[in-house]
Amino acid sequence: MSMIRDLRAAVRPSRRRGDSPYEYETTRAATTNSAIVDCGVYRDGRRVSRHVSPSEAIADVHENGGFTWIGLHEPNEREFAGIAQEFGLHPLAVEDAVHAHQRPKLERYDDTLFTVFKTIHYVEHAELTATSEVVETGEVMCFTGRDFIVTVRHGGQGSLRALRHRLQDDPELLAKGPSAVLHAIADQVVDGYIAVADAVQDDIDEVEIDVFSSGTNGKAQGRGGSASKGDAGRIYQLKREVLEFKRAVSPLLRPMQQLSERPMRLVDSDIQKYFRDVADHLARVNEQVLNFDDLLNSILQANLAQATVAQ
Repeated sequence: MSMIRDLRAAVRPSRRRGDSPYEYETTRAATTNSAIVDCGVYRDGRRVSRHVSPSEAIADVHENGGFTWIGLHEPNEREFAGIAQEFGLHPLAVEDAVHAHQRPKLERYDDTLFTVFKTIHYVEHAELTATSEVVETGEVMCFTGRDFIVTVRHGGQGSLRALRHRLQDDPELLAKGPSAVLHAIADQVVDGYIAVADAVQDDIDEVEIDVFSSGTNGKAQGRGGSASKGDAGRIYQLKREVLEFKRAVSPLLRPMQQLSERPMRLVDSDIQKYFRDVADHLARVNEQVLNFDDLLNSILQANLAQATVAQ
């Protein structure tokens, strides 16, 4: 149990309610036309190189052991070609990583696992309207091999910089190899879902209170139904945002189940146990998101009934 607590402490920063689990960053891509955000070599759980090129990192690992973690942000085909060739990444997975807009999934290509995560960021808004953006999505793709992990990020949020620093402060965990990084990323993504679900619940509660209070104090009738129409717009907008949320959460259930239950040579047996914890949290978030849809349907029906009475 102490090891589980240590693992959670490494990959889950403490934060206040409403804080995003992701941080925004200015990548090197913005300043040097390079998609590479960071590249490091890790041996016995400790980083042994800084600011090395991918070719230098790969040569170091082949000669001295350990593994390399290369992080990229929105690479184009040319920028990713050399890394893909060096690690023997499958062309289909490379195409998915470059062009993005993929469903969450887990695929195996020879000796490489390709995992796609959808990151979710809650968009703060002073007032929920019929056009408010509630959730913003991004993507993190992971190529996990025996001695490497390549992460490809799309979108303005979902930075892995803070996560990398926390992992580097826990050499015992990093000594487990690339699968420890894969787990940490999965855990951070799902932890982000939990925070966003809490915030979306607050928005739904707000709309629910407004709809049912308008039905009891005569607001809808007194305004000729305008309040009901406004509430309907907000409800439909929330339903669209919840659908986007569901598209990130539900398809990830199967990959997390596979990582937690199916023995894999590329996943350390000790790390695999902790994927079960991630899978359990993901299942609970998925259930919560499905309940959001049912609740919004009920609120919408009540709102339409009030509009009918007002007319």
